Amino acid sequence: MEKIIVYTHSDCLAKDNGPNHPERKERLEAVLESVKELDSLDIDIKEAPLAANETINLVHPQSHLNAIFSIIPSTGLVGVEKEPYADTFLCEHSKDAILRSCGAGIAAADDLINSNEKRIFCAVRPPGHHAETSRVNGFCFVNNVAVTARYLQNQYQLGKVAIIDFDVHHGNGTQEIFYRDDSVAYGSIHEHPLFPGTGLENETGIGNIFNAPIQSGTTSDEFLNIFEGKILEKIDKFKPEVILLSAGFDAHKRDPLANINLESEDYYTLTKSIVEIANLHCDGRVISFLEGGYDLLALSEGTKEHLKGLNEN
Repeated sequence: MEKIIVYTHSDCLAKDNGPNHPERKERLEAVLESVKELDSLDIDIKEAPLAANETINLVHPQSHLNAIFSIIPSTGLVGVEKEPYADTFLCEHSKDAILRSCGAGIAAADDLINSNEKRIFCAVRPPGHHAETSRVNGFCFVNNVAVTARYLQNQYQLGKVAIIDFDVHHGNGTQEIFYRDDSVAYGSIHEHPLFPGTGLENETGIGNIFNAPIQSGTTSDEFLNIFEGKILEKIDKFKPEVILLSAGFDAHKRDPLANINLESEDYYTLTKSIVEIANLHCDGRVISFLEGGYDLLALSEGTKEHLKGLNEN
């Protein structure tokens, strides 16, 4: 069994989106509680550092960060998107939450290379996979998984990085950032049509983007078969040096924002199948980032199954 490092920080709990918002601190509390309950696994919980601006600038220009941070309010909330998706907010505690969420991935990358840790889970919020190079989107400000990919390539001269996204929403930000970069493969399985509306199969980049849109009502067996055939087989052929995960738990049948019918234990199955590819090509190296998941019970159970899958040799 593999030891799992979990990066998180209390600053990520301070981010507020107002009443009745689906992306709320209770999500992360449920995840962290479920981590503590997994006493049969070897889990080491660490504090996420603040990401440095110059590291974030590997993906997002400083002018974009300045534009975000300059409108953070001293009290209350400020919306940063135009209609119809005006649901991404800044509060007084947003800056440190954003920097901790990204910093978790940077620390994870350092552990991966310098300490030879193999399995790392970043239990953070706000999420990241909708954040484009210069556009805040879908509760996301900085694309945590994208910055980590670039950091691994720049700091440690890693070549090929694969990003696998099983959040029920397409990671339009991650796709946009790497759309013409053959050193990064991005594979996403997601409900379509659904926010953000991207992720059709004909969106292929330069042969490095693999999208598997699935219909409302898709069952566990259908999901896992499509995931294997349209995502994992492509990543296997890519032969990455590390695998990064956008781990959303909103394809669960209980989730209120989507209509896919995964059971909690399916997250063990799909994670184990990813680990098998990591063992083949990446010396088992996987960093996972919490993305979506808006039913607290599904999030708790899905996280446990995901970590059990990461724990496999």
